[in-house]
Amino acid sequence: MFGPDWAEGCPSCSFVGDHLDGAVVHLGHRDVTFAAVSRAPFAKIAKFKQRMGWRFDWVSSHGCDFNFDFHVSYTPEQIASGAVEYNYAKVAFPFDEAHGLSVFRKDGEGRVYHTYSSYGRGCESLLTTYSILDLVPKGRDEEGLAFSMAWLRHHDRYDAKYQVDPRVGYEVKRDAVKA
Repeated sequence: MFGPDWAEGCPSCSFVGDHLDGAVVHLGHRDVTFAAVSRAPFAKIAKFKQRMGWRFDWVSSHGCDFNFDFHVSYTPEQIASGAVEYNYAKVAFPFDEAHGLSVFRKDGEGRVYHTYSSYGRGCESLLTTYSILDLVPKGRDEEGLAFSMAWLRHHDRYDAKYQVDPRVGYEVKRDAVKA
């Protein structure tokens, strides 16, 4: 969601973040705790979290192997090898960060068990926006985009003139194209 050298969180992962605050309060009343984990230093996370207006718990794994252990972060050497483990398969992956969802259970004696993980489009259950788009006549309307989520922006970066240019997946202003 937020690599250590990035200036801000990934727009696609931030889209997930936008869906969480409303659910987290209800989860807490069902004995479920939610936390996002990113490799960025905590100071960067806290600043971006404040900008986005999020309240869910978000922690830093900066300096530890957590994200690597769950196959959502990769070293330059892993990327250069041409295949990393992501979504239970060896795939070419050009980025050092990916998204995933993992679930853990703590027993009465404090032991923690990993019970579930999902990656890629398997995490869409968190995105009610997609559930709504799947109901409307145009659906997700992703055909012709550079990649399926190219239409997304951080929620504070949309404006009244925003449109997606399906030829390149970039934002189109009436008089200019801006990446």
